[in-house]
Amino acid sequence: MTTRQAATAARREQITRAAITLLAERGYQATTFEAICIEAGLSSKRLITYHFSSKDELFAAVADQIVADSETYIGAALDAVTGARKLLATVIRANVMFIASHSPQVRVLRQILLNGGLSDWERHHSESQNRLAHLFTEGQRTGAFRPFHPHVMAAALRASIDSMAPLLSAGLDPDLCATELVEHFDRGTREAP
Repeated sequence: MTTRQAATAARREQITRAAITLLAERGYQATTFEAICIEAGLSSKRLITYHFSSKDELFAAVADQIVADSETYIGAALDAVTGARKLLATVIRANVMFIASHSPQVRVLRQILLNGGLSDWERHHSESQNRLAHLFTEGQRTGAFRPFHPHVMAAALRASIDSMAPLLSAGLDPDLCATELVEHFDRGTREAP
């Protein structure tokens, strides 16, 4: 990466991080280019529009950054895990723990979604569901999971994980939420005795 490319990447990250802070604290409507300039310590809105042609483009980059952060977090938890059942439990726990420990970012994604960022959400959601479906397919191939439609189970799991956000925001224990989901999907993927 050249010095110029590194500087461009650093400026884009500075802008997206400032937007994340503002979206989490003040909401969508108050997250203007002017407010981002102040939060990021920029001298002009032109420094934002040089990198992002519109608020929608900036917020798409914000969603991409939060998803990348979550993938890094979850990926670190999965590094040493083997076996489909253990992978499933770890995926669930890591997702719930990310939501619990990154509530401002979760609020930001909700703000973007509620204000027209549905296409970004659908893209990320679809990628996540496809990875889960792959996990289920591989688990079925090895005999770890009973027969079921992997995409249906992936959609159910993704929806269950996402539905934890309001419960966690209300103060429910993340370990309890994760344990309940792990137990539910462990039973739901096992052969009947």
